Amino acid sequence: MKIKEIKDINPGQFIDQKIREIHSFVGDALAINTLSGGVDSAVVTMLGHRALGERLKTFFIDTGLMRKDEPQQVVSTFKKLGIQVQVVQAQDQIFSALKGLRDPEEKRATITHIFYKEIFGKLIRESGAKFLLQGTNYTDVEEIVAGLKHQQKVLEQLGIDSEEVYEYKVIEPLIQIRKPLVRKVCRTLAMPAAIHSRPSFPAPGLAARILGEITPDKVDLVREANRIVETFLSATGAFQYMAILHNDWVTGVKKGKRYPGWQIEIRCWDSKDALSGVPFKLNQTLLLEMSDKIIAEVPGVVSVLYNITRKPPLTIEAV
Repeated sequence: MKIKEIKDINPGQFIDQKIREIHSFVGDALAINTLSGGVDSAVVTMLGHRALGERLKTFFIDTGLMRKDEPQQVVSTFKKLGIQVQVVQAQDQIFSALKGLRDPEEKRATITHIFYKEIFGKLIRESGAKFLLQGTNYTDVEEIVAGLKHQQKVLEQLGIDSEEVYEYKVIEPLIQIRKPLVRKVCRTLAMPAAIHSRPSFPAPGLAARILGEITPDKVDLVREANRIVETFLSATGAFQYMAILHNDWVTGVKKGKRYPGWQIEIRCWDSKDALSGVPFKLNQTLLLEMSDKIIAEVPGVVSVLYNITRKPPLTIEAV
């Protein structure tokens, strides 16, 4: 199906329209949605609850691939907004499925299958819901159509009929707008800055920031590095920023001796639409301070790099 981008909106009118559409699609039935803490899923959660009230059940899928303390923070934030979020533990399923995988597209496709077939499918069956609300935005669709990467949130453009394959209908209220307009809608919904200004986070979580095989130990390592990067760069105004764990050890020096350790890559982007981007101009003193803190606080890291490649040819995320 051809999706037409909407390049400008009146946020209030957009919100009213989407609430009516969700209510019309679902009718008197039940729906579910999953909340990652990112701005896309946050906006869809709020729109869905305004449209359906208690007939929308919201879940946080704890994959073990999220940012530091994210499950607790998300549940607490939305409880204050009057929305109950149920946490679903899925770490064992995810890590078991990813064991031994190294190819980036295979890892993304595996996570997609686990989410839609096993996790969402089980939630649908147990709740009796027939609809899944999710925060696909226009850039997600554009990247999959262009063949740039396997987007976890995109089904129809991959030729997947969710009703036929998974036995539920997917509703995508944000599919015609890009991230900047999603943030605009988020602010209009009076959601806190911790949500509407939150740096973008990939659907596969920290799996998108680990080169090579994904293990719990590697996730713990890149999670700590990512926390430090977000702390240092949150006030820069950059479009997106992250820490990436490289696959092989490099040689460092510790206590006067050669010491093999991990290498972290930092990416920080200046972009308007995520389709193209340039490295954000960061002060060298800031880079050195960030590097020193990562090496001091993240066990085993001996090297920190700053990537200066444009998109394209690079992609914003590593995987």
